[in-house]
Amino acid sequence: MKIVAGLHVSLDGVVESPERWSFDYFCPEVGASIKARRDATELLLLGRNTYREFAAIWPGQQGEVADFMNGTPKLVASTTLTDLGWGEAALTDLADLRARKDKPGGNITVTGSATLVRSLVLAGLADELHLMVCPVVLGAGKRLFDDVGGRAPLRLLASETFPTGVAHLTYGPA
Repeated sequence: MKIVAGLHVSLDGVVESPERWSFDYFCPEVGASIKARRDATELLLLGRNTYREFAAIWPGQQGEVADFMNGTPKLVASTTLTDLGWGEAALTDLADLRARKDKPGGNITVTGSATLVRSLVLAGLADELHLMVCPVVLGAGKRLFDDVGGRAPLRLLASETFPTGVAHLTYGPA
């Protein structure tokens, strides 16, 4: 299994609240790229905050994305949550994720969860980091690699640009 993370990011590195600014840059090609990652997903991996936000929103939604979000088994990286009442969900940690990577299967896909993505990259557990870089400077907000206490060399695996100016950059471990 591979751990694959995907985030929308502004030109100045902001990943916070992409629902407020990234939809301006959506186009069919962006949607197809996201769908391709979704179709390769066996497990969703979410951080505590993202899990709580999604568990409050997705169960009441309908459609293709809602079916995916509600029907896909989830792993939740948390040391404080005890009640995982949204679908098939289990708690996980870095040791469990390392063990899962050695098994065959589809991708373990991280959606949102910037703090978790940062931890996975720094621990060398992220196999692919998909950044949808939107052509906007936000000036403020949580950045993916704020206050990082170490280096994590990456190499560019692929890149493509979409008609709305979004650059899809895929990185892997160097």
